[in-house]
Amino acid sequence: MVISDAHEGLKGALSAVLGQATRQRCRVHFMRNVLAKVPKGSQDVVAAAVRTIFAQPDQEAARDQLRRVADGLQPRFSKVADLLNEATDDVLAYMGFPAEHRRQLHSTNTPERLNREIKRRTDVVGVFLNRAAVIRLVGAILAEQSDEWSTGRRYFSQESMNKLISRQTTANEPLLLAAD
Repeated sequence: MVISDAHEGLKGALSAVLGQATRQRCRVHFMRNVLAKVPKGSQDVVAAAVRTIFAQPDQEAARDQLRRVADGLQPRFSKVADLLNEATDDVLAYMGFPAEHRRQLHSTNTPERLNREIKRRTDVVGVFLNRAAVIRLVGAILAEQSDEWSTGRRYFSQESMNKLISRQTTANEPLLLAAD
C-alpha cells in the first residue's frame, strides 16, 4: 500500500515502479480537494457529511455511506459528488487494514512531519562538505525516528503488526509504503 495525494505524475510513477500496489489517497489532501469545489458558506456542512464516511466501522459500511453522501450532495454540489464517486477506491483503501492501523494509514501526515524535520535539521547545517555528510545526518534522523517508534511511542503496536504480517503471509501481499 502506498499513501499519497492524487498528483498524476506521482500516480504514474507509483504504478510504473510498484505495479499492483494499492494506493491510499491522503484524506487530508482529499478533503482540501472536496472543499475547493464548495462555496465557503457550505464548506462546514459538506465537510461534516464527508467525515461521516470515514467514521464507519468497516470498508463496506464506508462505501455505502459514501454512496449516500454522494447521492445527497448530487443536486447541489455535483462536482463534489462526482469526486467522491471517482475516488471511492483510493480514499477507502486504508479500511482494508486492521482497525488499529487506520489512523496512521489514512494520510501522509506522518511522512510529511518526518520530511519537515529532515528539512529543518539540514537547513540548520546549511552547506554540507560532501554527499556522505548529508547521508550521515539524514540517516541519523531516520535512525532516531525508528528508535522512537520501536522503543517509545509506537507507530504500530506489535499486536497489530502481527495481524498484518499474518494477513500478508496468507494473502502474499506487499508491505506498506508512504509517498508524499
